[in-house]
Amino acid sequence: MKKIPVFLFLLSCTFVNAQWNKHIFSKDPIINLENFQKQKIHFGFFMGFNGFDFKIDYKVNEPDVLVKRTTGFNVGLVANWRLQEYLDLRFEPGLYYTKRDLYFPSSYFPGAATTSDRLREVNSTYIHFPLLLKFSSERTGNVRPYLLGGGSLTLNLSSNAKSLDDNAEGRFRVKSWNPNYEVGLGIDIFSEYFIFSPSIRGVFGINDELIRDKDPNSPWTGTIESMKSRAIFINFTFH
Repeated sequence: MKKIPVFLFLLSCTFVNAQWNKHIFSKDPIINLENFQKQKIHFGFFMGFNGFDFKIDYKVNEPDVLVKRTTGFNVGLVANWRLQEYLDLRFEPGLYYTKRDLYFPSSYFPGAATTSDRLREVNSTYIHFPLLLKFSSERTGNVRPYLLGGGSLTLNLSSNAKSLDDNAEGRFRVKSWNPNYEVGLGIDIFSEYFIFSPSIRGVFGINDELIRDKDPNSPWTGTIESMKSRAIFINFTFH
């Protein structure tokens, strides 16, 4: 799994370089798929990878919880509705896999804390529902940069929100549904048969998603004011 993001990144770099040399620096570039984006609606799919983190605010001045991120994998569909020449509305439902390890400082615990007490592994499987506006620039040859922005809802299938157990039994819990806002940028590269669009996007949770333990003085949740997910998505889209 760890090799997949590297492979996708190298593949996209190779493709971009080939298209750039062929269509940007040539004296008379062949214009590919000239009328494709003039369609009212078109569809596509994407693959990519992600890095999720937590933004944690605290009630008291205590050492921070250490969040260790890993690289996750994304896959999903794209529906694009053309509003006007430079503006599109996009719906990009996708499945996102990720993992975060939370290391709680030993000072949070009244007695001696074991490694299993201090560590909480947060494995997440998200279904992500973003609704985005795409602001495109003028097309230059077979390249067209764009900006993205909008909102999204995320369903965490691994939230443990309905579990009656909490951290005292080793069960870390977060809310199932969470709203976000998103901003990003990308570039459409028109090949002879399809459009290839690498993009990067920041995703920022709006609401506190942590479910508190039954004990109000819990060392895992008692000192935390809010915990919000944030992430970077790197997607490779094909239309």
